[in-house]
Formats: sequence, C-alpha cells, structure tokens
Amino acid sequence: MTRGIDKGFIRFGARLAWMRASSAGFRLNRRGNVALMFGAALPVIVTAVGCAVDFSMAMSVRTKLQAAADAATLAAISVNSPLIATAKTMGSTGTVADGETYLENVFNSDAPSGYTALTPTTASVTKNGTVLTATLSYSTQVPTFFLKIVTKTFMGYADLPITVASTSSYTMPSYLDFYLLLDVSGSMSFPSTAAEQARLQAVNPDNMNPASGGNGYPGGCTFACHFAAQGVCTQSGTGAGPYQGPIPAAGSTTNPGSGGYCQGFIISRLGTTPTSFSSGNNGVNGNNVNWSNTQVTSCPTAGTNACIQLRADAVGYAVNQLLSTAAATEQTTGISNQFRVGLYPFIRYLYNSGNSDGSGYANLTASITGSPSTAGTINYAAANLASLLDTGNNAALGSGGTHFENALNTINTVITSVGNGTSSTDTLPYIFMVTDGSQDCQTQWNGNWSGTGSYCSPNYNSATTIPTSYCTTLKNRGITIAILYIPYQPIQNPTTFAGSEDIYANDNIPNIPGALQSCASPNFYFTANTPADINNALITMFEQAVNTAHVTN
Repeated sequence: MTRGIDKGFIRFGARLAWMRASSAGFRLNRRGNVALMFGAALPVIVTAVGCAVDFSMAMSVRTKLQAAADAATLAAISVNSPLIATAKTMGSTGTVADGETYLENVFNSDAPSGYTALTPTTASVTKNGTVLTATLSYSTQVPTFFLKIVTKTFMGYADLPITVASTSSYTMPSYLDFYLLLDVSGSMSFPSTAAEQARLQAVNPDNMNPASGGNGYPGGCTFACHFAAQGVCTQSGTGAGPYQGPIPAAGSTTNPGSGGYCQGFIISRLGTTPTSFSSGNNGVNGNNVNWSNTQVTSCPTAGTNACIQLRADAVGYAVNQLLSTAAATEQTTGISNQFRVGLYPFIRYLYNSGNSDGSGYANLTASITGSPSTAGTINYAAANLASLLDTGNNAALGSGGTHFENALNTINTVITSVGNGTSSTDTLPYIFMVTDGSQDCQTQWNGNWSGTGSYCSPNYNSATTIPTSYCTTLKNRGITIAILYIPYQPIQNPTTFAGSEDIYANDNIPNIPGALQSCASPNFYFTANTPADINNALITMFEQAVNTAHVTN
C-alpha cells in the first residue's frame, strides 16, 4: 500500500510540476498580447490612414489649383497677352481693363474638375510705370471622408480649407529717345584705317612742303582737309606756301578757281589707285587720283578704289547699323515707335542751333526703316554724314574748331522733357556722342581765324578737353550720356604751322580719355578704333541703354 501510495503521490507531483511549468510558460508567452493590442489600436490606425488619404487628396487638389493660378498670372503678362497690348496704351499707373476676367478664364480652363467657376479672393492686373503685375488668389473647401468622422464629431466641420495665391510681374520695354551728337570737325576727316591713311597721305597735296621750302607737311597731310573758302591752297608759287601743286589744273572741275579747294576731301570722294608717298609735292602722286570718277557722297567700305573711307564715313555707316538694330528690336517687342533717333552733327555749332523752326540735320524721328540711298530719310542722312565735314561754308555748323560747350548747351535745350519711358509721350532720353574728344576753341569763316571761350590756353590754337560741367547739367536732369571715343591720332611730323596747333593737339591727347569718361554716365564710356569697332560699339551702347532702362523701370 505504502508503495502504491508513493507511486500515486509521485504521479500527482509530476502532474503538478507540469502544470506549474505550463503556467509559467503561458505567463512568459506574449504572442497573444500583440493580437489583443492590435485589436485595440485598429480603429485608431484605420482613422490615421484615412486622414492621411484625405490630406493627400487635399494637397493634390491644392497643387492643381496652384498650377492653374500660376498659369493664369503668367499668361496675363506674357508677350502675346491682350493685356500687354492694353497696358501699352495706358498711362504710367492703373488697373488694366479686363484683367480680372482674363485671369478667371485662364484659371478655370486649367483647374481640376469640380473646382472651376470659383470666386477668386483677389484677381487683378495693374500697371505701375513699366511694371505689369498680375495677382490671383482663391480659397475653397476640399470634402473629406475619414476626417469627416473625426472632425464632424469633435470639431464641428468636415472639409479641409485650402488657399492658393500667385503673383507674376513683367517689366515692359521702355520708350527711348536717342540724340546722336556726331562730331564732324576737321579731325573726323582722318581716314578710318591705317591703310586708308597711307593711301590718302601719298596723294594729298594739302599743305605739302613746296619744292622751294615752306611750313607744310613733307610727309603729306593725313587729314582730308575740306575748307572751300579760305583760299590757302594756291596752285603754285615760290614763297613759303603751302601750295597745292600742278594736279589738278587750275580751273578744272575739281579745282574751280584761284586758290581752289583744299584737295584732301575731294580726293577721298574720288578714290585712288595704289601708290606710296615719294615726293614732297603733287606733281607725281597726283596722277594716281581717279580724277575722272564721279564724287561719291558716302564711303561705307574701306579699301575700295572708288573712295577713301574717312572716320565720318565709318560713323555714318555704323549709325545705319544702329538704326537697323533698333528697328529689329521693335519687331521683337511688338511695340511700334518704341525708339526715336535724331542726328545732331556739330563743329562750332550743333546743326539745328540758329534755325528758328528748330529744324536740324535729321531731327528726332520714329521713322528709322528708310533706305540709305533714299533722300529725306534719317538713314540717308546717316550715310552722308561725311558730307558735313568742315567746309567753311555751312552756317548751321560753323567752322574751325570743335566746340563741345555749344553742342552740349544746345542739346540741353533741344531735349525739352525727361520722362521715364512708360509711353510714347513719356520717353526716356539718351545722348550718344561720337567724337575724338579734342576741344578746340578756334573758329574760321571766309579764311578769317579767331577764337572764343575760356576753355583754351594760351591761345585759340591750343587744344583742351570737353568741359564736363555741361555734362553734369544734362545728367542732373536724368539724361544718360553715352560716349564713343574714337582716339585722336597724333599728327605726324608736327610743325609750327597755324600757331603750333599741331603741337598743342598732340600734347593734349593723353588728357582726352579721362575727361570723356567723366562726362559719360556710369558704364556708358566706350572706345573704338576701326570701322568694325565703331559699328560694334554703337550697337553695344544701344543694347546697354535698352537693358538699363528695362532694369531701372
């Protein structure tokens, strides 16, 4: 019995131990807890995922509406927008007509389905100066599903509010006036290239040293002198001279009288066959001039036997390229009469001074697409600029020196108003001056020389620089001055001829660039030597003026 009881007890103990072990294992096993916890959290998880979906859908709608708003404001200020055309006819400030309707129509055409025909919070297109600004904003509600359960229950609303806003701006092209002050004094009759200079120098009789001695230029005159009335270029003689030489004969078409013309300019209009300087008079080299040619009125190309290109010729050609560039820019912007250009040559006077009706050589005009070969156009006036080189006969220009004080003072009265470029009646003025920069106080008329002004010392034959006080007056009015400096060339073998003016002129050359740069507005000083340089510089000046006006406004 005892043994049986022991065996039963042992079996009972074993079962008890198994039950204890099983109970401990159950307590240690957490897999059932995960299920219970997940079950408890499931409603929260489903709600969170649902809310994320609702937010995602709302943000997707907002993105599409924002894109539609951006498209509308950008379309409103695009180049081809009808609102641009309307704004061009407006004054400087105001709301552009039909801007709100245009913005709403473009927005509704791009907005997602179900969100068209919304009422905008703001919708306007305004013009302030040359700046056009389109503004558009919308506020709306995006319906939700999952959030509706939560927000409706706890917060009292079921939809998500969203707002989109867009602003786009565009600076319209400015209306600009260009006043071209063009130096046509004697020094601008210098040939345009070294090769052209050598060609003229070899045959130019003006002030050559006569065989009997004298004070002319033994290497030939480097300027195409153009005086017609002073009578200094006599045919021949035995005194100090200077003498013209035997070619052409007195009384011929190109030498029409006693004293005749100084021949340099006429030779530049007739052209030459190649030759080199080999004597001190015109007896040999003069035969290389094409005396039988018809004189040209302009010489747009260097190196042709038909003419010798002078600096004034190169400037005239470059001005025509400037006019073409301005016309092409108007085609690009779609703004007619955006640019007006006027040509104002000067020697002693600015061309239009002294004319009671205000007329000048080529006054300010928006008609810039004429032909260089059609008389009466500004293009023709530019092409024939060299015909204005100092003759001593043009009362509108005067003769003798280079008088910046008169040119700048007169252009200050010609420019009667300074606008901001917002319309064709509120134009922004620019002065483009093309010059070699040597201020010369002397004057000449009918062979009589004198000098006026306090800018030259010690006498009227001496040279100085541009009086910058006149530039300051113009700049203080808001006028931009752009200067193209064509460097003054040293006179070779300077003599004491004409009161040593050659020596004065050469000594003055180092002073010219600094004075011109002080006269010019910031970043509007340029230098050019060759015809290609002159052409490129004028185009660069124009482009910089257009860009500067665009940024400023």
